[in-house]
Amino acid sequence: MQNFFITGTDTEIGKTYVTTALLRDLRRRGIPAMGYKPMACGDRSDARAMRDATDPSVSLELINPLYLRAATAPYIAATLENKTISLGTLIEGYERVAAAYGPVLVEGAGGWEVPIAPGVTMADFAVALGLPVILVIGNKLGAVNHALMTIKGIRERGLSCRALVLNHLQQDWDTAALTNRQLIEEFSGLSVAAELIHGQSDIDSQAVLGF
Repeated sequence: MQNFFITGTDTEIGKTYVTTALLRDLRRRGIPAMGYKPMACGDRSDARAMRDATDPSVSLELINPLYLRAATAPYIAATLENKTISLGTLIEGYERVAAAYGPVLVEGAGGWEVPIAPGVTMADFAVALGLPVILVIGNKLGAVNHALMTIKGIRERGLSCRALVLNHLQQDWDTAALTNRQLIEEFSGLSVAAELIHGQSDIDSQAVLGF
């Protein structure tokens, strides 16, 4: 089964929420999926959520090999601890997870081009893995611009934007929330594979992942 890289249009738009929902549904279907959060900044709640959604007995270090204390861009968080993030180390961590589980859902930190090391962004890590990308879109004012720019960035890096997931961040829907999906699909040429209303905890993993 295919592994995937999960990115978002911004930070705090529901990447982990969607990732864990996908993992839960895959496990419910009897598929030994696992999440991989290569770097966590501020706390490890995202990695813990992935573990809870799959196998609570798994080592947190397997899912999240790099934890940085500052809640900021990985590059800055690492600098504050006199560390340099190595793509090679992150890739080795991914390979360990992929050797034991499948599919693996790799969740990036922040948005598509967040800096992680001198001259290196999260997009470079995604390119190194070479996985198809799932884009989580926070459905709010400005989502269309952020989504189209991110999709363009993914394509310019030579990767496939395999699926879009639209995540409603608030219970109330304004004009933007009602029209964003139509505009994103029209201008990107991609269909939204899943749309999560605020508080929805289940997702059709087959519709998003294709299996």
